[in-house]
This record gives sequence, C-alpha cells and structure tokens, in this order.
Amino acid sequence: MQSLDFKAELREPEIARAICRKAGAVRVAEIESRETYFRVPNGRLKKREAEGDPPEWVFYHREDNALPKVSQFTIYSDEQARERFGVAPLPVRVVVERRREIWLKNWVRIHIDKVSGLGWFLELEALVNKDRGAARCREAIRDLWQQFTPVIGEPLSSSYADLLELEDEFRPLGEAG
Repeated sequence: MQSLDFKAELREPEIARAICRKAGAVRVAEIESRETYFRVPNGRLKKREAEGDPPEWVFYHREDNALPKVSQFTIYSDEQARERFGVAPLPVRVVVERRREIWLKNWVRIHIDKVSGLGWFLELEALVNKDRGAARCREAIRDLWQQFTPVIGEPLSSSYADLLELEDEFRPLGEAG
C-alpha cells in the first residue's frame, strides 16, 4: 500500500480543531497508542498497540524530507509478523506513546497528535490508490496545509521515533527521560 503524508509541529491544538471544523472535517476517533519501533536492517518496523484493538505491525519505507512524502507500507497481524520477521524478540529501538485525534476531510486524514516527551504535532495523510494518484493526494494535502499554516511550526522530515532518539541522545547524563 502507499500513502502520502505531511507532518509539522503544532502550536495551537484548539485552533487546529477549529480549522478542522471550518474546513468541513469530521472528528472520527481519538486513540491512545503505544508504538514500539524495532531495529531492522532495511526500512522501518513498528508494532502499534491501542486499547480495544488487536496489535498491528507496520513495515514501511519513507524518505526523510519535510515536504509531503510517499510511504510504502504493509500492515501485518501478530501471526503474520511472526511469519515474516520470526519468533525471536527483535531489538527495540524506541517506544512512542501518543494520543491521536483523527479527523477526516473527504479522504484525507488529519491527525492532531500529542506525543509523550515531544509535544503537539499535525499530520495530514492520504491513501494513494487507483482512484487517487499521488499527484491528487499531494494537491489535497497542500490545500489543507495552507489552511493550517497559522498554527503549525516547522515541518518534520523524520518520524516521532527519530525525534525521541535525538532527545535521548542530547539529554544530559543522569537526567531521566
């Protein structure tokens, strides 16, 4: 599967919610999740766990750049992940805990994320398929991006896992995370 996404720091979550409503987006869910990222030789692998849902494993490839970027991904169940990645424990890279509000504007998902240890973020995501090519998804994301411009900070080129690793790397010795 393929998606296009854009992520940025979020300065004002309440105003972002108002922008969602004004844009005609509908709030469809709020999810607290724990994502465990594993060290794999190629790509990225995370296990997403949320209360009330079965765990899902997401294996993906994505460029690290701040513009809307394409992700190639596959989602596995626990059983499928054991078949694909083996039964031996994988080395853990980092754990990301977050609360995500999911809004939907047509077929674009708007995520308002509160990430433990990092703060607030906005993510715009569109699933690419035969009816909606990457160009159409990019256009829809850019249109929404412009509407959120007053409340977003720097666009992110990396994942929450990458940012948490950087936080740990630059934390003074002896200071707890």
